[in-house]
Amino acid sequence: MAREKWPKPGSYTEVLSHNLCTVLKVPHDPVALEEHFRDDDEGPVSNQGYMPYLNKFILEKVQDNFDKIEFNRMCWTLCVKKNLTKNPLFITEEDAFKIWVIFNFLSEDKYPLIIVPEEIEYLLKKLTEAMGVSWQQEQFENYKINFDDSKDGLSAWELIELVGNGQFSKGMDRQTVSMAINEVFNELILDVLKQGYMIKKGHRRKNWTERWFVLKPNIISYYVSEDLKDKKGDILLDENCCVESLPDKDGKKCLFLIKCFDKTFEISASDKKKKQEWIQAIHSTIHLLKLGSPPPHKEARQRRKELRKKLLAEQEELERQMKELQIANENKQQELEAVRKKLEEAASRAAEEEKKRLQTQVELQARFSTELEREKLIRQQMEEQVAQKSSELEQYLQRVRELEDMYLKLQEALEDERQARQDEETVRKLQARLLEEESSKRAELEKWHLEQQQAIQTTEAEKQELENQRVIKEQALQEALEQLQQLELERKQALEQYEGVKKKLEMAAKMTKSWKDKVAHHEGLIRLIEPGSKNAHLITNWGPAAFTQAELEERQKSWKEKKTTE
Repeated sequence: MAREKWPKPGSYTEVLSHNLCTVLKVPHDPVALEEHFRDDDEGPVSNQGYMPYLNKFILEKVQDNFDKIEFNRMCWTLCVKKNLTKNPLFITEEDAFKIWVIFNFLSEDKYPLIIVPEEIEYLLKKLTEAMGVSWQQEQFENYKINFDDSKDGLSAWELIELVGNGQFSKGMDRQTVSMAINEVFNELILDVLKQGYMIKKGHRRKNWTERWFVLKPNIISYYVSEDLKDKKGDILLDENCCVESLPDKDGKKCLFLIKCFDKTFEISASDKKKKQEWIQAIHSTIHLLKLGSPPPHKEARQRRKELRKKLLAEQEELERQMKELQIANENKQQELEAVRKKLEEAASRAAEEEKKRLQTQVELQARFSTELEREKLIRQQMEEQVAQKSSELEQYLQRVRELEDMYLKLQEALEDERQARQDEETVRKLQARLLEEESSKRAELEKWHLEQQQAIQTTEAEKQELENQRVIKEQALQEALEQLQQLELERKQALEQYEGVKKKLEMAAKMTKSWKDKVAHHEGLIRLIEPGSKNAHLITNWGPAAFTQAELEERQKSWKEKKTTE
């Protein structure tokens, strides 16, 4: 085969090599490139093209200190023009690049790279969750039904077209979709576990400044704003760090503290919910550092791959068992067929021998009677053998029927297992939906709680004013109760006076019938029993009063003067 003539160094191969070395932070060796593509009389030294040079002089020298995003962007630039669809997309080219990088992260570890339907569902769920809409499982199931069975998954460009045509983001504007793609990109590729605005206390001037915080697996970076252009510092996390909640102070609320080896950082969140979310996220990150575990999304991706491998191995094992069972069944069929042929041959031989025997019997019946008896015995033995062979054949046929029944039961068991897996998947999806509803209701309760707190704060002044009025009214009520007790005491005294007068009247009625008799008085009061007046008597709750209206008014006046004096 003729060797391919590669371009001389200085063309696009040298430019590509130089750019790769720059991005991967590998020293560029133009002499090695010149030597690799040196021409001789028979053609280029390498008949395999550029790949041997790339592996030997560039990729083998790569360390883990280069910018992976810049490397991805360079690879994207090399292949996007040729492979990206010409159809109009609902997303920008920058969003398409992020989908391409996410594809490289979620694709299977074999060439050509594809993303399987399970990972497609995972990515679309993350995007819909980031857009704040509910996941349409039925729509995705319909998409899987129409999926090409000849393919195991989608390529990077097919995935970009799937996301870009808006099939699973109907009703969303371009900016919302772009923000969702960026959020998923930050989580899966940049390992951003949490980000948001908080207020940080300075170490020198002790002032409080709002910063944009970004939490990653081993570091918290804070910036002036969310565009990440002006970085103000880092908080390096390790297994010795810890996070603690702080009480409100200096007019700052929702405080928490991050303790590191040589520094502590006081931070104020916007509300209690954000504070708890940040504390939990930082605590989980430190716990993962102690365990030496990867970020949650990478660990979940590895678990999904292991689960797919396990299911594939189980399916292959089941297919192997089915093949073994089928081979065993075929072997039994072959054995039965061989037995049947032997029986037919035996029957054929027996028929021929019988024919010969009959001919011999006709010819030698008179001469060989002894031989006739012997032939009868032989015939009886042959019949017993045929019966025995028939019984064995029936047993073999019964075994075949049992194997067929066993095969049908195995198929039913496999169908039951498949149905159980579908039921398990349905229950898992129902649990996920219930968790999402619980999360939304919890958020709504948090909102109501905040509104209630605001209402309580606004009515605090009114409550204080009502408390003052209540104290004044209680004082007035206390005075009224004291007056009522005084009146009750005076009423009891008056009742005692009335009882004394009543007893004296009863004694006077027994002693004399004359209306001119006098009755004794109590505490200086003397009252004559006179004939009833024509005017109406004063009636109390206990009967006729012992005093006249004028006397009662005089006594009331006296009580008031005493109370005024007191």
